[in-house]
Amino acid sequence: MSDPMRPVYVLNGPNLGRLGTREPDVYGAETFADLAALCRETGRELGLSVDVRQTDDEAEMLGWLHEAADGRIPVVLNPAAFTHYSYALRDAIAQRTAPLVEVHISNPAAREEFRHTSVVAAVATGTIAGFGLRSYVLALRAIAETTS
Repeated sequence: MSDPMRPVYVLNGPNLGRLGTREPDVYGAETFADLAALCRETGRELGLSVDVRQTDDEAEMLGWLHEAADGRIPVVLNPAAFTHYSYALRDAIAQRTAPLVEVHISNPAAREEFRHTSVVAAVATGTIAGFGLRSYVLALRAIAETTS
């Protein structure tokens, strides 16, 4: 009997459900469905069972982070705009019980000044940014290597 695949949450914040139509010059032409498929396929290759979710609601995101902490489930998190101001999200991440990788499609440090500050980076295991959807692949690899 084979080992069950380890669960990982890939959580996405505001406006990421609009990938493909939202500022394609910044975020690319791939859709959220493309992102979800890429994450699930990468997970299968790495022995991870990937649950991809997206919300525009901060409270829903907090609930998912609490669920991950309670279940000791690793997380790949693209907090999107929450990155820059959500102390509630930061406090939820601080309660994590497994690795959490902050991920960004673009490189926030190369963009507008307000995007240069991440209030969640200090409580994340690490941050991967600027590689398009490949940022998620790199983050899932990091999760697989740190949880094996």
